[in-house]
Amino acid sequence: MKPTIAIVGRPNVGKSTLFNRLTRTRDALVADIPGLTRDRHYGHGKLGTKPYLVVDTGGFEPLAKDGIMHEMARQAEQAIAEADAIIFVVDGRVGITALDKEIANKLRRAQRPVCVAVNKSEGMNRGVVIADFHELGLGDPYAISATHGEGVRGLIEQVLEPFPEPEEDEGKTDQLKVAIVGRPNVGKSTMINALIGEERVIAFDQPGTTRDSISVEFERSGKKYTLIDTAGLRRKGKVFESIEKFSVIKTLQSIEEANVVILVLDARQDISDQDAHIAGFVVESGRALVVAVNKWDGLDAYKRTQIKETIEVRLKFLDFAKFHYVSALKGEGLEAVFRSVDAAYRAATIDLSTPKLTRALIDAVSRQSPPRSGIFRPKLRYAHQGGRNPPLIVIHGNALDKVPDSYQRYLEHTFREVFKLQGTPLRIQFNISENPFAETRPAAQAKKRLTPDERKTAKGSATRAPRKPAAAAGKVAAGKSRPKPR
Repeated sequence: MKPTIAIVGRPNVGKSTLFNRLTRTRDALVADIPGLTRDRHYGHGKLGTKPYLVVDTGGFEPLAKDGIMHEMARQAEQAIAEADAIIFVVDGRVGITALDKEIANKLRRAQRPVCVAVNKSEGMNRGVVIADFHELGLGDPYAISATHGEGVRGLIEQVLEPFPEPEEDEGKTDQLKVAIVGRPNVGKSTMINALIGEERVIAFDQPGTTRDSISVEFERSGKKYTLIDTAGLRRKGKVFESIEKFSVIKTLQSIEEANVVILVLDARQDISDQDAHIAGFVVESGRALVVAVNKWDGLDAYKRTQIKETIEVRLKFLDFAKFHYVSALKGEGLEAVFRSVDAAYRAATIDLSTPKLTRALIDAVSRQSPPRSGIFRPKLRYAHQGGRNPPLIVIHGNALDKVPDSYQRYLEHTFREVFKLQGTPLRIQFNISENPFAETRPAAQAKKRLTPDERKTAKGSATRAPRKPAAAAGKVAAGKSRPKPR
């Protein structure tokens, strides 16, 4: 089994930078702003000779009694309790602080192996920079630079030395990635905590609590999932902080990487244009989609009817998705949400045979032929599958560039009904067939050899009678005027 290494320390000492260095990713947001990381962030360590799991935590302030800092401290304490070893990161340029001493006392009581990493030591005398940190009483400090990678490999090798080489992992099973997206404060983090049965991410009554995309692995009914908690997406005009701009980018990347997206709406607020924009981006990305209307408990019948009517008008383009009305705080309706997640993923990755697709296409055309375009009517011959997630259906025929959008929507609806493709967008691509013998005709070959000017000249000469040369005409006229010889 892989050992778990937790990275802890006070705010803004470089924990997330070290996390990215150990995982060789950019999964954790990094900025020169204290308190940027708030939740636990897990990753697979890729630096070192042994495999391991590494956990990034928010700034640890053990004395915080309330507010967001208290919630961050609880997340850090949970990571310490789960860890097999701890890397305690301190700032070599600032030196030892009272908060560092308080964290060291907390770590001693945790009874876990601790290695003190003195960060930001690039360009400094290593002996001098680590001297003060012997006072923490946690063994010999180790000078590193997470930004430049100096000393990081030696640090992780020292931490992993007591752990045996783990057995080779069995065949890795693909985990279903589910991204939970929506506006700020609609209950995304609360839903994740309710699904996994623990307070894995911070759920706080304050918009913008989640800043990074947090991946949570768990198993449900014998199936493995990876839930991705994302930052709330506000309208572009209301995004001013640079950190929030990075959070938006991470959320959009999470949507692109997910297999299924759960769009969370707030039933106690009006369905806004921003909800429609988020849903539109999910559809454009081709992700399978399930919609969860949260905070449904406590609403009267009139309010519920009003919300459903608003959804039908504003989110009409999501007619392929399954809607669920849930309460994440009470855990109501979440089982049905996950059943729809599984169904949407099956629909997105379905294999469609060419004979069945062609038969469905022929039936659709027999019920409703495509409209004429001038003297031509588009002819749809056969169909086959061109891709998955989302399903892509390629239709071959003649004059398909004349097929209107309304008829394309009719075909999408028909395929969706026939193959039970609820929960996933559907793409249709038209391939226009060309006459393979068109270039072999003599007229076509001759026309192909002529330039446009030559074709124009040839066309003019074919329509006019040939004119006699001027010299010949003169001779004839002169012959008529001469007297006949006797």
